[in-house]
Amino acid sequence: MRNRIFGFVFQFYHLLPDFTALENVLLPSFIGYRFFRRETVTKGYTDRAISLLERVNLGDRLTHKPSQLSGGERQRVAIIRALINSPEVLLCDEPTGNLDTKTGHEIRELIWDLNKGMNQTVIIVTHDEEMARHAGRVVRIVDGSIVE
Repeated sequence: MRNRIFGFVFQFYHLLPDFTALENVLLPSFIGYRFFRRETVTKGYTDRAISLLERVNLGDRLTHKPSQLSGGERQRVAIIRALINSPEVLLCDEPTGNLDTKTGHEIRELIWDLNKGMNQTVIIVTHDEEMARHAGRVVRIVDGSIVE
């Protein structure tokens, strides 16, 4: 279910340091085909990964490793990695929590653009009021209980 129905974006990117941006994005497609059998990952996945990375202005960073990317670039790679298998739902845990204000704004805009442009269902856990203001529905939870 994880790589087919749900895609995950974490606050801390969890990119593999020895993999390039493109390889990190393709990782869920390898897992989807068990045991990293790269020959089963079709050109279609690679083309999709490149297209999605280009969509978020990372087309010139495909071969860069995470240590060569900014925080915002790492988060964009993490978002595209979560989308590579076209999940029905994208779950985001504090996707802007580890970013500066400007980069956080860029990531918010990217998530809402993907939500609208790809008709992607997005569920976000956040303390970011700006992020919450743009959501179609907000559920406020305090100490484990729904308060609003």
